[in-house]
Amino acid sequence: MRAIAVVGYKKSGKTTLALELAEALKKLGLSVTLVKHSHHGFDEKAETDTARFRTSADMVMGFSPGGSFVSWPGERSLTDLIPLVNTDFLVLEGGKTLGFMPRIIIADDEATARDLDPELAFAAYGDHALDGLMATRDVAGLARIAKGSGFLLPGLDCGACGRENCRGLAVDIVAGEATVEDCKAQNSGMRISVGGKPLPLNPFVERILKSGLRAMLAELKGFGPGAVDIHLE
Repeated sequence: MRAIAVVGYKKSGKTTLALELAEALKKLGLSVTLVKHSHHGFDEKAETDTARFRTSADMVMGFSPGGSFVSWPGERSLTDLIPLVNTDFLVLEGGKTLGFMPRIIIADDEATARDLDPELAFAAYGDHALDGLMATRDVAGLARIAKGSGFLLPGLDCGACGRENCRGLAVDIVAGEATVEDCKAQNSGMRISVGGKPLPLNPFVERILKSGLRAMLAELKGFGPGAVDIHLE
């Protein structure tokens, strides 16, 4: 799955841009998940059923022919929510502290742009280039950039790629000095998927699983050298 964040301060227009970007990506033939990050929670009118359910339970779910939802109390990280996503592309509104995906920034001046981590940005949305970063109001053009260059790292910060954390690799990918294939957690010799979705493994966990499985399998008759394939339902 590919992803991009739309980052800016309050009332900068990031919600509108995220919505327009999602529509433009859909026109390019991609299915899209929109995710919103909020520091202040989400408003829910007191008279709605969802709000009333929240006051009476620890977790709320809803399902109908038109759609379904899950609502938890407290914050869940984006990496906790990603396993629920089954689309081609994820557009995140907000999340300026997250360093495992690229971004489009919205800023009126150089100082604001610097606060929004432009090293992770493919472009700025606006009329003027910011600190050498291309600026445009062409949403269709931004969608094409996102489709071709968007990515999502696992956020494990394992350091196996030789960088301190996932942000370091993401910066190099944006700069054209690395690719997503340099992420060892997503491109290791051991591949596990759950429900059809790849499960990233940091090298330490991979070594434990490999050695443990091989040690157990070695006790079985017929075990020999070669690749091991295990499928669990």
